[in-house]
Amino acid sequence: MTTLLLLLLAVVLVLLGLAGLILPALPAAPLIFSGLLLAAWAEDFAYVGWRTLTALGGLAGLAMLADFVAGAFGAKHFGATHRAVIGAAIGAVVGLFFGFLGILFGPFLGAVAGELTARNDLRAAGRAGIGALIGLVLGVAAKTALAFTMIGLFLLVRILAGS
Repeated sequence: MTTLLLLLLAVVLVLLGLAGLILPALPAAPLIFSGLLLAAWAEDFAYVGWRTLTALGGLAGLAMLADFVAGAFGAKHFGATHRAVIGAAIGAVVGLFFGFLGILFGPFLGAVAGELTARNDLRAAGRAGIGALIGLVLGVAAKTALAFTMIGLFLLVRILAGS
């Protein structure tokens, strides 16, 4: 009975993590990793062991890194100054407190503000902001791919170990 309850809680955590891919208030990768770790623990690590869990933890770390670095990387790719890159990163963090629109526009506004402090060129600032926005979209895509890779790896190892 306890195992069933733990597995049910694990599924809930993974589903919350998947919801976190689109809902900014939920940390997607840590929730998915926690759910998968709980599922492995519920089965006394009989099917999924430390090697798989280490790989899953690494993937979760990459997904979190992609979330924070993507906007700054996009801004830099579009020729932004160092201040715009820092602004995009700060905008991404500040944007977390303003829901979906904050996450979407935080890196853009941060990059624009940072670029404007470096040079008084609205066109360059706009390019930096667009780069940050494109980077953000690519970051969400990477985070989503990594999340589904985590789940797929867990299921593959679990199925192969169980047969």
